[in-house]
Amino acid sequence: MTPPTPAIVTQNAVSPLPRWALLLLCIAYVVPGFVGRDPWKNADVTAFGYMLELAQGRTPWLNPLLGGMPPETEGLLPYWLGAWAVQMAPAWLSAEVAARMPFIALLVITLVATWYGVYYLARSPGAQPVAFAFGGEAPPLDYARAIADGALLALIACLGLAQLSHEVTSYLAQLSCTALLFFAVAAMPHRTVAPAVALMLGMAGLTLSGAPALTAMLGLGGMVLMVFAPAGNTDNRWRWAAVLASATLAAAALAQGLELWRWRVVGFDGGGGKDWLSLARLLLWFGWPAWPLALWTLWRWRQQIFSRPGQRHLLLPLWFTLVSIGATITTQPADRALLLGLPALAALAAFALPTLRRSVGALIDWFTLLFFTVSALAIWVIWIAMQTGVPAKPAANVAKLAPGFVPQFSALALLVAVAATLGWCGLVWWRASRNRAPIWKSLVLPAGGAALGWLLLMTLWLPLLDYARSYGPQVRSVVVALGPEPGCIQTVGLNRAQVAALQFHGQLSLQRAGLQDECQWLLVDGASWPASERMVRAERWEPRSTLPRPTDKNETLLLFHRVAPAR
Repeated sequence: MTPPTPAIVTQNAVSPLPRWALLLLCIAYVVPGFVGRDPWKNADVTAFGYMLELAQGRTPWLNPLLGGMPPETEGLLPYWLGAWAVQMAPAWLSAEVAARMPFIALLVITLVATWYGVYYLARSPGAQPVAFAFGGEAPPLDYARAIADGALLALIACLGLAQLSHEVTSYLAQLSCTALLFFAVAAMPHRTVAPAVALMLGMAGLTLSGAPALTAMLGLGGMVLMVFAPAGNTDNRWRWAAVLASATLAAAALAQGLELWRWRVVGFDGGGGKDWLSLARLLLWFGWPAWPLALWTLWRWRQQIFSRPGQRHLLLPLWFTLVSIGATITTQPADRALLLGLPALAALAAFALPTLRRSVGALIDWFTLLFFTVSALAIWVIWIAMQTGVPAKPAANVAKLAPGFVPQFSALALLVAVAATLGWCGLVWWRASRNRAPIWKSLVLPAGGAALGWLLLMTLWLPLLDYARSYGPQVRSVVVALGPEPGCIQTVGLNRAQVAALQFHGQLSLQRAGLQDECQWLLVDGASWPASERMVRAERWEPRSTLPRPTDKNETLLLFHRVAPAR
């Protein structure tokens, strides 16, 4: 027998979040970060470098190379998407913006799939709120929409989502495909075509993005849940379980045919492994504020989790979350693995909303209000200091941390930032003016604050962040030191990100040392010299320049010129 649900929700509590407000919030979160910035180090610019090589026909599509180096990840789908977008883009659209277009769509798919996945989970019989003796409880469809709105707000509010979801890397593709799989398994008892299409795209996309093991685990877990945690007394659970099993086998065969299976498990040691302290810090901030609400969900719904039949609205997001946390603990990079569990974590957080006490909701509101208001104020103060020199201390700190940076003023960026700040003030006034009834109200300020912070960073601070996080300033100094028409340049010890940046920002023709002996210039990573002397004949080269990154003195390029032969 299924224990009674802890959700007590009235009709007034499930009034929908206005669609225009939700759409505006999503636009304010998605667009900044994809438009107007340089590719950032390291994964972002590296992936973009492979896309340019493919788009310009300088490397094979099935075995792409960048500076003679293959990708660190086996998933080629993201590189293909970016390269196709660059090839199909009109001439007036820059290559970096064109490459980001498919990834904008991937982030939108993530948000949409999360909303609909939670919507169908909330329609499960076990997820329904308590039925009142004389009526007045929330209607099932309205309740499902309110829970889905809360899940989407929780996802946007997660601090770890912002940067990684705006990079053109395989991890955003994996996130989108994981969200599609989540939606497919959640919607199977209610729909036929949409879950089947999402299942096919999610399985194939996740495999081709370099995560075949994750694909297999999520597919097998979804198959088990479909059998033991159906949505009511459905007769289709065995059919859908068979579909899931077939799709999982097909994805495994695809991975086997393309040789995508890799063993990436790392341990906890002093070398290339992990340490518990850094992992704990990552788990603490990355999924904030969704993870405390998710824990509250597990506590309040604890009697329903292992009841018979299993409650799929709890078990499905719990499985996806546990798989992501397991990958975070055992693989590198940890934050990229944890990224894939955010949609499921947001789903768990949403089911805490019908059970929150008023005091807990008030605590969330006050903490969020203080945190994001202070953060926004700090961003504004530092921007004003950069533009005017007042206050003097923030201006001096910027000059110290980013030597050589020249502040830039953009009227459009200022207008957008002012509008976002006024929107935040209006949202705070709305939340504080009355005792609002909707159950999603406790996540409005966290989501709005996260969107505000991200938008302010991508408008007011964008020139500074570009200067600090891209290779553009360093590459421009290399171009100046080389002079006009430098010809080919030999390289030693450069990593993928450096090669991509030199080719994109500097339009330089690079050759790995030993492949081209006629080059007059040699560019060396400072960290690899003098150990890399054995790769070239050092007596043939004379040093010309030492070119550090302005914001990181540990990343230095050494420029050498070929010694003229004696006459």
